[in-house]
Amino acid sequence: MMQVLACGAAIVTLSMGIRHGFGLWLQPITQAQNWTRETFALAIAIQNITWGVAGVFAGMVADRFGAFRVIIAGALFYAFGLFGMAHASTPLTFALTAGVLIGIAQAGTTYAVVYGVIGRNVPADKRSWAMGITAAAGSFGQFLMVPVEGFLIGWAGWQQALVYLGYMAMLMVPLAFWLREPALGGGGVAHRDQTILQALREAFKYPSFQLLMAGYFVCGFQVVFIGVHMPSYLKDKGLSPQVAGYALALIGLFNVFGTYIAGTLGQRIAKPKILSFIYFARAAAIAVFLLVPLSPLSVYVFASVMGLLWLSTVPPTNATVAQIFGVAHLSMLSGFVFFSHQIGSFMGAWGGGYLYDKTGSYNIVWYLSIALGVFAGLINLPVKEAAIARDQPQTA
Repeated sequence: MMQVLACGAAIVTLSMGIRHGFGLWLQPITQAQNWTRETFALAIAIQNITWGVAGVFAGMVADRFGAFRVIIAGALFYAFGLFGMAHASTPLTFALTAGVLIGIAQAGTTYAVVYGVIGRNVPADKRSWAMGITAAAGSFGQFLMVPVEGFLIGWAGWQQALVYLGYMAMLMVPLAFWLREPALGGGGVAHRDQTILQALREAFKYPSFQLLMAGYFVCGFQVVFIGVHMPSYLKDKGLSPQVAGYALALIGLFNVFGTYIAGTLGQRIAKPKILSFIYFARAAAIAVFLLVPLSPLSVYVFASVMGLLWLSTVPPTNATVAQIFGVAHLSMLSGFVFFSHQIGSFMGAWGGGYLYDKTGSYNIVWYLSIALGVFAGLINLPVKEAAIARDQPQTA
């Protein structure tokens, strides 16, 4: 179990750590290429929606043949995507590399696939805790990698910095071999009561699954808008780029604690109540941030609070899915929930750039983030996390 946790956490650390720093490239790339912010934001939005779509199929393949093959493929896509992003000279090639290739890469190297391995190898009474450990690793990756990426941009330039990150992404390949699952070696799971279509039909008819998907949409909208656009928002307000870099690092640092605490509390407190609290607290944090005078101190306080709430939705959401439906199709079902997250991510990334270019301000998107946080807090309250009642086993 510890081998699975350690290697899964290391893979998520690299994959999530690299992606969380993409906001640092917004101004260097748009200024160098003479592009609008919407051009960059659209590519990142495509990345997020591609991640969501590909995540569904990556989950299906991982459930059927094992996660390590999917992770290896994802690591290779990551490297090629970063190399291509460094040398893209048109908005189209930038969207194909930063958007499509890296989106596919993230689908194969992040939570849905890694959580499937954890769900099948960790006892149910420790599953939420184990998922919290892995999510915390992704947060540590942000804390570790964002300053590294900022340093690389300043030291080697934005293009060469992307090339170096491509080499770092290749480190996920040897880690993947430690996640081979013997039970999947023969080409399938030892026992399944449902086919893929039966599992999907059951999940999408279940109201709690629909509510989890809707809440995760909000999660994606908020975190991607902040991650991609806050560095430029702060610079527009006259703060130095270092403030944004430190803020993103603080989000990553405090998210280490937030995700671990959320995963641990999920063993003792109803997970839908944890999710509701997180979304309500996000809305309150954003509202206070906009009301108080902007300064480096207020940014750091906001980043620390948001860090506690950043990816803390991930362990309770995925553990709830596992608790309701079981683990045989966990990667696939988590992939569908995450697809909803990525639709929100698309809207947060692209919508932030679009509305900024139209209005010259991010105010509308901040207000939307507050309203959506309240909405997500309310709809998670009626979620039922008990195992679904099945009248009889379904033939696979």
